[in-house]
Amino acid sequence: MFLITAIAAAAVLINAVFPVIYTMTGTFSSSSHEADTRLRTDVKIINTYANSSRIAQVWLKNVGSYRVSANEINQSDVFIGSPGDFTVVPLRLTSIGSNGWTFEILDDTNDYWESGETLQITIACPKIPVNTGDPVYFQFVTQSGIARSVEFTSSG
Repeated sequence: MFLITAIAAAAVLINAVFPVIYTMTGTFSSSSHEADTRLRTDVKIINTYANSSRIAQVWLKNVGSYRVSANEINQSDVFIGSPGDFTVVPLRLTSIGSNGWTFEILDDTNDYWESGETLQITIACPKIPVNTGDPVYFQFVTQSGIARSVEFTSSG
């Protein structure tokens, strides 16, 4: 009788504890993957340009070991304008229009922004200053939360 009770209690305990352990393992695995992605992702702004047509171009170099897919670039955020008066600019996949940004991975062979490759971003936005020497603020935030920003001057 005690043996049957002990086996039944063990079965109940296993059925109650195992799903919790399984769920915790999935959570830890997901958190570990996200942390690994953030640690291996690093970008550097290498050149900037803005003109009187309210068009700006920014070149970023992937200096991390993580290869960023085009879909992950699509989920990134671009901010531009005067320092203290900037806005988030929507992604435009086909053409930039009057307010939007597009990107091109230079020397791309596989639709991934890999370590050492350059990303060219072209931005059209009414908040881009038009006078020569006016300061322009730019920030790029990857989908994983890595942010890089720079202030530069407009070419007018």
